[in-house]
Amino acid sequence: MAGFRYALRDIAACLGFYTRLPLPAFEMPAHGFANAQWAAPLAGLFIGAVCSAALTGVIVLGLPATIAAAIALAAGVLLTGGLHEDGLADVADGFGGGSTREKKLAIMKDSRIGSYGVAALILSFLLRWSALVALGLAAIPALLIAHTASRALMPALMRLSPPARENGLSAGAGQPTRGTVLVALAIGGVLLLVPGPGFALIGVPLLAAALFFIKWLAEKQIGGQTGDVLGTLQQLAETVLLLACVTHFI
Repeated sequence: MAGFRYALRDIAACLGFYTRLPLPAFEMPAHGFANAQWAAPLAGLFIGAVCSAALTGVIVLGLPATIAAAIALAAGVLLTGGLHEDGLADVADGFGGGSTREKKLAIMKDSRIGSYGVAALILSFLLRWSALVALGLAAIPALLIAHTASRALMPALMRLSPPARENGLSAGAGQPTRGTVLVALAIGGVLLLVPGPGFALIGVPLLAAALFFIKWLAEKQIGGQTGDVLGTLQQLAETVLLLACVTHFI
């Protein structure tokens, strides 16, 4: 029973962090927020379910797939507060505009957005919107898969790459255990199997490539990962999975 309560606490912590739901103030897990990250893909599953419900509702009303795709993306942004989109924009601005590690980190911390960040967000939304339009009703399971499996990678990056800042959000969360990483990856893997083993054979290499590309890029640019880098990984993984769904379902 105690283990079940701890699991619920981890899920609540991840839901409270990755969404803007008005949840009550839950106690932080005793083993640290990093080790609660096994539940990050479950928070992603919830986010994907909300986005899928929004898309379904618009289609049921008889509106075209172009509008349904836009509403699904808007639902995700509203639910998460654009948390990972903000990370993507910060990383694009920092990595693109900074000439030194220190300048890159300073730009990433700046709340203002620059041309690199705007371009990254436009491309991200355009690719995801295009994929959802192409998928039509198949976008319903695709959103569940993409939101869940993309967040399953974040604990792995937290373990594989050191924090770039000594006092950043990621550094404060700590490093997840190997077990935490494996559970998160297992949850994401289960979703990849939903369309069938064939899709998993496509999705796993794509997710591995996204993970190690972002790891390599972040360590080269700023010496490790930050919360913004984790958000960038989620956005890249979500996008490539939606595009993979297009090749699989269409």
